[in-house]
Amino acid sequence: MRALGLDIGDRRVGIAVSDETGTIASPHGVCTRRSPPEDALHLARLARELGAEAIVVGLPLNMDGTEGDQAKKARELAEAIAQEAGLPVHYVDERLTSAEVERAMREGGLSQRARKRRADALSAVLILQAWLDRTRRG
Repeated sequence: MRALGLDIGDRRVGIAVSDETGTIASPHGVCTRRSPPEDALHLARLARELGAEAIVVGLPLNMDGTEGDQAKKARELAEAIAQEAGLPVHYVDERLTSAEVERAMREGGLSQRARKRRADALSAVLILQAWLDRTRRG
């Protein structure tokens, strides 16, 4: 099962896609946000083009596990994408994902400029991979 992973931010959306077996997540890039309706159409179209059967979205929960404004915004866009694409949407707790990506890129010796360009897509990879791993374990 191919899935599309999204790290939804205010300015950009990091995108990852799984292989056809639903085993490995890979970065697919970043799209710059325009407006919620345009973003939903664009990302739903991308999901269809890639043959995705599910959409996986990182949910930016507060450290105490509650949902704040950012989580609400992510849910709203995710639901609009799912409705437009006719696909199920799944959520993954993305707390600390950005910090993990930043640490890994710094340890990998990437420059600050390179880290900034890749961070959103790599966060989407971690989100999607967490869901793929959890799904396979059942």
